[in-house]
Amino acid sequence: MTHLDDLGGEQARGSRGDPEAIALEISDAVESLADLWSGAVQDAAMRLSPAQSKALRTLSRSPALNLTALAEWLDIGLPTASRLCDRLEAVGLMERASHPSNRREVQLILTRAGRHVLSDMAGRRAQALAAALGGMAPAERAALSRGLKAFLVAQEAALSRSEET
Repeated sequence: MTHLDDLGGEQARGSRGDPEAIALEISDAVESLADLWSGAVQDAAMRLSPAQSKALRTLSRSPALNLTALAEWLDIGLPTASRLCDRLEAVGLMERASHPSNRREVQLILTRAGRHVLSDMAGRRAQALAAALGGMAPAERAALSRGLKAFLVAQEAALSRSEET
C-alpha cells in the first residue's frame, strides 16, 4: 500500500486540484522513481557516479562540447569538470580531441565504450520501469503517460516564459 492509498477519495486527488497539495502527494512517487533509476544504473556492468552518468548523457545529447560548456551544463566548476573528465577518460568512456577549426579548443567526445555504457544504463532503466509499470492497470498507465506528457509541456512553457524575462 502506498502513501497515496492511505489518503483516500478527495485527499488523494489533492485539495480539489491544488498544485501544491498534488506536488506533495507526488513527491513519494518521484523519490521512488529516483531510487529505481539509480538502482538500475548501479546494477550496470560499470558503476558510475550520478555526476559521471549525467556527464555522459550530456555529451551524448550535445556532442563535442568543450570543458567549459560541459561545466555549465552540469552546473559545476571547471576544476570539478576537469577531474570528472579525467576519470571518464581514464576508464575509456570519453576522449579529448582537438577542435577541427580551432586548435586551441578541446572537444569532449564519447567513445564507443561510453555509448555502450549509456545504452546499457538506458536498457536497465527501461526494464526496471517496465517492471514497475507492469503492476499498474492499463488505464492507470495511460493516465500516467498523459499526465507526464502534460507536465513536460507545462514545464517547457514555464521555462520559456522565464527565459523571456
